[in-house]
Amino acid sequence: MFSALIGSIRDERAAKTVWQSIQANIIAGITVGVIALPLSMALAIAIDVGPQYGLYTAIVAGILIALTGGSRVNISGPTAAFVVVLIPIVHQYGLGGLLVAGMMAGVILVLMGLARMGRLIEIVPYPVVIGFTAGIGVVIATLQIKDFLGLSGAAATGDYFTKVQNIMLALPSINGYEALVGAVTLAILMVWPRLKSRIPGHLIALLAGSILAWLLSHMGSHAAVETIASRFHYFVDGISGQGIPSVVPAFHWPWALPGKEGAQLTVSFDLFRALLPAALTIAMLGALESLLCSVVADGMSGRKHNPNDELIGQGIGNMVAPFFGGIPATAAIARTAANIRAGGTMPLSAVVHGLFILLSIMFLAPLLGYIPMASMAALLLMVAWNMSEAHHFFRIIRIAPRSDTLVLITCFSLTVLFDMTVAVAVGMGLAAILFIRRNIQLTEGRLLTEHEVADRELREDVAIYDINGPLFFGTARLALKNLTVVNSKIRIVILDMAEVTMIDVSAMIAMGSIVEALAEKNITLIISELQPRMILKLRRAGVHYQEGRIQFARNRAEALKQADALRATNPS
Repeated sequence: MFSALIGSIRDERAAKTVWQSIQANIIAGITVGVIALPLSMALAIAIDVGPQYGLYTAIVAGILIALTGGSRVNISGPTAAFVVVLIPIVHQYGLGGLLVAGMMAGVILVLMGLARMGRLIEIVPYPVVIGFTAGIGVVIATLQIKDFLGLSGAAATGDYFTKVQNIMLALPSINGYEALVGAVTLAILMVWPRLKSRIPGHLIALLAGSILAWLLSHMGSHAAVETIASRFHYFVDGISGQGIPSVVPAFHWPWALPGKEGAQLTVSFDLFRALLPAALTIAMLGALESLLCSVVADGMSGRKHNPNDELIGQGIGNMVAPFFGGIPATAAIARTAANIRAGGTMPLSAVVHGLFILLSIMFLAPLLGYIPMASMAALLLMVAWNMSEAHHFFRIIRIAPRSDTLVLITCFSLTVLFDMTVAVAVGMGLAAILFIRRNIQLTEGRLLTEHEVADRELREDVAIYDINGPLFFGTARLALKNLTVVNSKIRIVILDMAEVTMIDVSAMIAMGSIVEALAEKNITLIISELQPRMILKLRRAGVHYQEGRIQFARNRAEALKQADALRATNPS
């Protein structure tokens, strides 16, 4: 914990460029804050909660994760990856249930970091990751069509096909003015990056959309365009208003906020048990997203992150943020990349980004209420396209082995058609099966022929088996199955295990069974070139010198000499 903060301070002091670095990180933080401000609101709106809760997340979680995590340049906050997971929680348990689930996910993330699981999360296969992200992108894009076109009556409930059907039925109600605002915003978002301007495209696009909406609203009531202020209302400390409240995040118990249909949640073991699957999904996705972001950031910045500390930092941020109205957060690749390109080199830039958003709430909240919902939908459509990574998706289908393509399509389909809880469980299961299957293919056991035993004539009563690869529950019996099926003339079996990299308990039990089977046939087993730590494991499992029926040799040549000695002492 705090490894990124401590490491960056140490390096900057050693380089004697503290003041220059502080200036660069302040500028980077403001730049990222400009980008994160509308994104945080849009992602909160996407899960059917008020935009201020996305801003609270960027402030509290963004600052805490940066200070306690393992990456110097990660920018954390609400991300699109969570949208598909969080919508069902909000619909079923309300805002209070969402905050409780986020707090539980924070605890799980801390435990994962303490258990040093950071490296394990990084080995999730690429098809699984792309399947998730592409599916999330499709769902997010589908959900934004309603606001982008200004449709009325298109309910965003039910399964995916129901949502699509609702949108199709509502198409006749399209609002041309809102569609125009959305189209202009989306066009600027698409074109602006080609201009290579240092001004964030999000700022220009939303400003243009807001001005256009304001002009249209002055053409008459029939041309009114829905905005954040016209859709969202708040009630804080006895004061009600429209849009975003101009107040800083305040402490409150997560379960004290409204649950489903405005009712307050009852804190109980049943509530935590019901939210546990969702919390596990949030934690797994948060860990995956933050560590993938850290790997990308390492490549861009030339720095190395600490994956376990990053998980702990993400956990702390997600544990504390719900007490200030923050929804689940994780590291965001787009905002992190913008931070690095703007000159961010230490957690200070993330802290400045959070403070910038805090000041924006305090002084600019009324102006933020003028942003059109169609413009926010356009922004999320762009986010959905970027995270879908369509070019990688189709490239995998074109070049990948059939098993990888199957995993990709399965994860994508489950994410779109069902929900992320199912997709994460099945995806991780497929990843494990794929890993086991490929390890099984790497492990083999075969009988050596005489010409493969260099400079030595192989006697007819000696058989040499060569075992390659790891011996675990998926490979042990497959690699060792032929050992007990030997010629009746064989009296000595040499097992060459020079290339065995690991042995688990299944392999140990299989080895014990082989020793017993060979002993019944009066055959001695000589294990050659097995690593000492694995010999120790076998001896602990009871596979050791058993009345001369099993011996160990340092290499194949020594094993052959032991075979000669056995033959000399027992000519029969």
